[in-house]
This record gives sequence, structure tokens and C-alpha cells, in this order.
Amino acid sequence: MALQTRIINKPKIRLTIGERYKFVNHVVHSNKLNTVCEEARCPNIYECWNRGTATIMILGDVCTRACGFCSVETGKPTWNDPLEPYRTAMAVKKMKLRHVVITSVDRDDLKADFGAKIWAETIEQIHTHVSSCTVEVLTPDFQGYVPALETVFSARPEIFSHNVECVERISKQVRSQANWVRSLDVLKHSVDYGLMTKTGMMVGLGETKEEVLDTMKEIVEIGIEIFTIGQYLQPTQDHLPVMRYVEKEEFVEYKIKGLEMGFKIVESGALVRSSYHADEQARLNGVKSFDE
Repeated sequence: MALQTRIINKPKIRLTIGERYKFVNHVVHSNKLNTVCEEARCPNIYECWNRGTATIMILGDVCTRACGFCSVETGKPTWNDPLEPYRTAMAVKKMKLRHVVITSVDRDDLKADFGAKIWAETIEQIHTHVSSCTVEVLTPDFQGYVPALETVFSARPEIFSHNVECVERISKQVRSQANWVRSLDVLKHSVDYGLMTKTGMMVGLGETKEEVLDTMKEIVEIGIEIFTIGQYLQPTQDHLPVMRYVEKEEFVEYKIKGLEMGFKIVESGALVRSSYHADEQARLNGVKSFDE
């Protein structure tokens, strides 16, 4: 009996290192900054760094959580760098960015505010020293602690983002120390505060198309304006396996239906990640810089 061959639509990554990539790499490392581009093994690092953009990761490079999809190191953080907000702003200035995405590891060990003060200081330093640059933050959930959230909100990032990561049914499997409903509450708080709000998720983890569409509908109904969806790629053998590679046509369908639902922007594709083309999204959505 002839063996059947299964065709896998696995996305391909372009490995191109240009002068702009080298410049961003130099600025990031000479300023002793971490990036989620490197720590999370993002497939778009070559494209984004060649475009002169990077997602800067604050509060160290060790996370207190161990999500099944994420390759960031897990353990007991030792970060202690009160000058990081200023150095981050200086790096943004050197790169002459018009839009920057800031993210961080989870810091559940910082019981007072889970790192919210450093988040706010980073936003404020960028607004002070690079007022023409818009700031997008991709934050953890701060365990749903409202004073911590409002510390970040009060610094007025131009876009606030927090990812639901997956559909609710498999959330505990994907990120065991998080809470899907709490993530929705975080996003609702941001919308209610008056911030432009964004979230994103992965597919290929065992969800159905109907679950994805239902999730998108639930998210848009709380006032989220920007939505991203991309293919989950297993970073190492120790992480959750890929259950399926989603076809291009399905990603197109998510974009079309998402816009029909009411999202202002839907970024949908195999290699799409939270900050993929974030600078373009900000301009398309009419985000104004701090000094405007």
C-alpha cells in the first residue's frame, strides 16, 4: 500500500541581514537592552530590524511564568536597573523611531505593583526625550491589579496592548498561570480609560475556526480597535506542539470577517505577531505623536 504524503503549509522565514539590521542590533546591544525579537525567537526579526524597528523588552529577560508557547527564560528574576527607562528612551532616539513597541516579562515577584512604575517611567521618558515618537505598550496582566494598570494608563501610551493569546477553551493549557477572563478585564479597563486598545492571538494550538471567530466577536464587542492573529510556531521541543498549520485562505477570512465585525485594523497572516508592522498600524489608525 502506497504511503500518503501530508503537505504541511509551514511558513517560510527570510533570513536577510542588511545595514539597517546591523544598526538596530548595535543600538540595542550597546544600550544593554533586551528585545522580545531575540528572547522570543520572533520569526520577523530580520524583516523588522531591516526596517529599523524593534520591540524592546523591559524589566529584565527572566519571566516568572512558564507559558507553554513562549521561549523567554523562566525563573527567579534578578533585574535591578532603575536607569532602564532612560536608556530605552535614548535607544529610541538613536534609532529615530516614529513608533516604538515596549513589552516586558511577567514580574509577579514585584508584589507592590508588578513593575507598573517602571512601565510608566519608560513611557514618560520616551515622551520627554522623543516626543515625535508614538508609544505602544504590550503589557502583562499585572494580575489584574487595577492600581498597577492605572499607573501605566496614566502615562498615556498611544496604544495599549495585552494579548489573550488563544481561545478560552485551551487557555489554561497554553498559559497555565494566566487567566483568560482576567485578560479581557485588563483590555476592558484600557478601553474604559479611553486608550486605543489592541490584542492578539495565535492559531494552530488546537482551536477550531468557529472558536476563533467567536473569540474575535467577543473581543471587538468590548471596544478593541486593533487585532492581530498569526500562526503558532513551536520554539523548542519542550514547548507545545503545533496542532496544524493554518492555510493562507483562512487568515484572509479572519481579516475580512474581523473588519466586518468592527475592528479598525486586523493584521492576519502566518508570520504575524503582536508588534508586526505596528508602526504602519499606528499611522493607519490615525495615532498622533505625544507632541501633536
